[in-house]
Amino acid sequence: MAVYALIDVGTAEVPEESLFAAASTITTSSTVSTTTSSTSTTTNPTSTTTTLPPKGTLVIQGTGDVNLDPDYIPALAANGSDYAWEGLDGLFLADDLTVINLECAPSDLGVAEPKEFVFRCPVESLASLATAGVEVANLGNNHSGDYGSEALVDGRAQLIDIGVAPVGAGVDVDQAGEPAIFEAKGWTIAVLGFGGVVPHDGWLAGEGHPGMRDGDDIPSMMSAVEAASARADIVVVSIHWGVELDTEPRAEDIARAEAMIEAGADVIFGHHAHRLQPFDVLNDAAVFWGLGNFVWPRHSVAGSTTGVARAVIHPDGSIEACLIPAFIENPGQPVLTGEPGCGPGS
Repeated sequence: MAVYALIDVGTAEVPEESLFAAASTITTSSTVSTTTSSTSTTTNPTSTTTTLPPKGTLVIQGTGDVNLDPDYIPALAANGSDYAWEGLDGLFLADDLTVINLECAPSDLGVAEPKEFVFRCPVESLASLATAGVEVANLGNNHSGDYGSEALVDGRAQLIDIGVAPVGAGVDVDQAGEPAIFEAKGWTIAVLGFGGVVPHDGWLAGEGHPGMRDGDDIPSMMSAVEAASARADIVVVSIHWGVELDTEPRAEDIARAEAMIEAGADVIFGHHAHRLQPFDVLNDAAVFWGLGNFVWPRHSVAGSTTGVARAVIHPDGSIEACLIPAFIENPGQPVLTGEPGCGPGS
C-alpha cells in the first residue's frame, strides 16, 4: 500500500451467537472496469489501449475503541504499549488495511478539558500502532480533544510521523473531512472519519477552527462520502455514534448509515456504545454497527466481549463480511478467541 470513552458500568452478557454469525456476501457497485481510449491523426490513425492493473482480493479490518492511556490502563504502564497487541497473532500485519478508533488525545501537549474522563495516549505509545499493523486511526470521537485543540492538531502530526493516517479531525473542517487514500492490489481505498458524540459544539471543526468532523450533519457527511467516492473504488467510514451500553443500533444511526451508503460508502465501522453489536448488510454495504471496546480495561464480561470486523472485497466487486471473535482477557489486551468466518483463515 501507499499513501503518502464512557466508563463501562454494565454487567449483562451479549449472546455471541447473534454477533458472530456466518459471513455475509454482498456486492458493491464501486468497482472500476478497464477503460479504453482512442486517439488519431489525419495521416496515421492509431488506437491506444490503457489497461488498469488487475484487482486482487482485498482484506480490510476495523476495531472499536483503542485507548493507550497508561493512567487508565496500568497494565500498559507496567508492560509497555506493545502488550496491547500481543493477543492478536499478527492479524493486522496480514491484512491490507486496518482502521481503529483511537479514543484519546495522541499528544503530550495541551491542558485537560473540564470533563469527567480525559484520556491521553503518550506520544511514545503511538509507535505500537504501526508495529501492530494499524494504518488508519479515527480521531472523530469524544476523547481526541480531551487536551484541547493544541493536542488534537499535534496528535494528527504525531500519527503521521509514525506512519498512521489520522481521519475524522483536523485543523479545520476541510482537513477533518479529508479521506486517507490508499492503493492496494489494484484498488484505491478512501477512509473517512466522523464523530457523532460531541461533548459540546466547540469540539466540532469549522472554518479556521480545529476539531472533529460532524457525524450528525447528514448532508455534510454525504458530501464528504461523495467526494471520497469520486476518488476511490472503495469507501470506508469509521464513525463514533450511538448510545453507551446499547446492544443494537438506534433509528438515527440506521438513517445515517443509509445516507452514507447512498452517497457511496461500502464499509462502515461503528463504535462508542462499549458493547459489541451485530453487523448487517444494508443496501449492498457492510455495516458493523458497534465494535465495542478493544484496547480497554476489563470492566465486565459484556464490555470485554469484542471482535475484529473484516470486510473481504473480491476482484469481481463482491464483499464478504464477518466478525472475528475476541475477548479482553487482561486489561488492555484483547485476545482472539475464534477463527475468521470470511477471507484468509476461514
